[in-house]
Amino acid sequence: MSAPRPYDVLLDTDIGSDVDDALALGVLLGSPEVSLSGVTTVYGDTLLRARLAHRLASLAGHDLTVVPGTAETLSGREVWWAGHEGNAFDDLNTERVRDDTSAPRFLTESVRARPGAIDLVAIGPLANVARAIAHDADFVTDVRSLYLMGGRFRSDGAPEHNIVSDVTAARAVFTSGLRTVVTGLEITTRMRIGPEGIETIRASGPYGTALAREIDAWTGFTGEGWSVPHDPITVLSMLRPDLYTTERGTVTVADDGSTRFHPDSDGTVSLVVDADLETIADEIVTRIVRASEGVR
Repeated sequence: MSAPRPYDVLLDTDIGSDVDDALALGVLLGSPEVSLSGVTTVYGDTLLRARLAHRLASLAGHDLTVVPGTAETLSGREVWWAGHEGNAFDDLNTERVRDDTSAPRFLTESVRARPGAIDLVAIGPLANVARAIAHDADFVTDVRSLYLMGGRFRSDGAPEHNIVSDVTAARAVFTSGLRTVVTGLEITTRMRIGPEGIETIRASGPYGTALAREIDAWTGFTGEGWSVPHDPITVLSMLRPDLYTTERGTVTVADDGSTRFHPDSDGTVSLVVDADLETIADEIVTRIVRASEGVR
């Protein structure tokens, strides 16, 4: 009998808009130390997002449990939609997703079954996570750690998308006491996956080819020739903590979605304040290639 993998992971994602969610999925699928127990989708057309996640994973040889989640924001803010989501495939309606439960219930039941053993990676607006916290009083202590992409912790610049999209949900998460490692824009915007990395992914196999099409859709939307891998950087804060420097404290969220970090040795939030981005960039591409080559 094989030894258990050290990371049992749930992924909560708004996959399908910015390609970084799909890149993060690839990093998880290409990490042999990870058992990906399930995926929940959030924000907008969550059924389409779920079908896309299931299709991409199947191209890497994985039959994931994917649960469409909360479509609307808890704050009432209108959902932003790029318009290219899912357009690379014309038959996503054939993908099998789980529709017999809600995403918050799936999250709470999954961690209740193995308290203290499951890590949650949240890389979209936080309605599913906030509702899971409200649904089950033990969820906060049952989750081993939450790894969250969100926030901008400098005073300059616009608020970060995941937080400003649902301030109500973000506040519920940051005030819950959930053990959290958060990676903000100060770190993620320092990295690019450029043409060389994109072509390496494209040539790596069926998943890489499909993922490159998702990259093309996003770069066509932004007009930029690169991808900023916000979400894969967050995933690697879980898998390679030795490459990250964090500071303990708490986070508050203002009405406009801006975030502020308050150093506190007793805080439950660890903010990433520095990282070995060169090594992390190599890890991202290597793991995605491994995911794609796994079905050759």
